[in-house]
Amino acid sequence: MRPVRRDRGSVSIEVAVLAPAFIGLMVLAGVAGRTAVADEAVEAAAHDAARAASLARNAADGADAADEAARGQLDWSGLRCTAPPRLRLSGSVAGTPTTFAAAYRSAAGVPATVTAEVTCTVSFDDLRAPGLPGVPGGKTVSARFTSPLDTYRSRG
Repeated sequence: MRPVRRDRGSVSIEVAVLAPAFIGLMVLAGVAGRTAVADEAVEAAAHDAARAASLARNAADGADAADEAARGQLDWSGLRCTAPPRLRLSGSVAGTPTTFAAAYRSAAGVPATVTAEVTCTVSFDDLRAPGLPGVPGGKTVSARFTSPLDTYRSRG
């Protein structure tokens, strides 16, 4: 006759041990997913900002158009930055880095480009689980895109 083994309560112990690991895995997936979405949204915002700026006739209009395009793209994608997104504009004339305004002041016939860099800090505060250490508070994502100014169009 074999003695009867008692396994009562072993499932409760297994769940208690595995639940934090499972929750941690789910939080990690949330952080990775939100970071991927943020990278894509910021990349699209930088592209739209540079393209909108390159279509403008002067630096002031270009800066306004770039800002509006970047904010519009971020709003459309639903990305919420912890602070207003930062837009940094620069330019180049004949391959030499210069200011954004100087790119518009270059003579027609000289190749010039404008570059938009968008930076946004994405919050992970809503993904934090009580008692689960190691979840970052947020991540800063940034992207840069360069668009050419029309070489033969007059600039202001």
